[in-house]
Amino acid sequence: MSTFDVDEFLARPLTARVATDGPTVRPTWYLWEGGAFWILSGEWSRLPARIRERPRIALTVDVCELDTGLVRQVVASGAAELRPFDVPRGHRKLVRYLGADEERWDPRFRAYLHENQDTLRVHLRPSRLIATDLSYEVVGASFAAKQCS
Repeated sequence: MSTFDVDEFLARPLTARVATDGPTVRPTWYLWEGGAFWILSGEWSRLPARIRERPRIALTVDVCELDTGLVRQVVASGAAELRPFDVPRGHRKLVRYLGADEERWDPRFRAYLHENQDTLRVHLRPSRLIATDLSYEVVGASFAAKQCS
């Protein structure tokens, strides 16, 4: 297995899956900054209540690109905290997924930055983080490419 730059990988606008005790798994957008994951949430979601009950969560971010052979994963876990929402961090997160032009964003996303909606941040500084690169060399046309032709 080869190594890869975890910060560079997590800077990509990928979708993470967060698991709470229950068990519950949900897809989410995230921001990776300063060795921690930041997830937008609020009382409209069950996530804050689950974290208040049992703060330990697990999160995975992965890619599996059949055409290129890129297979990487980051698995993190630890005790999550609920923190007040701050607009600059929220803006950085939304820009990485939606682009810089807020006028093109769905109004729901603009509202997170400009209206009080009881928005929270879930903060996870992992006590455990495992990064694995299972990439492989693609020889000839991939199975996925054959299926599309």
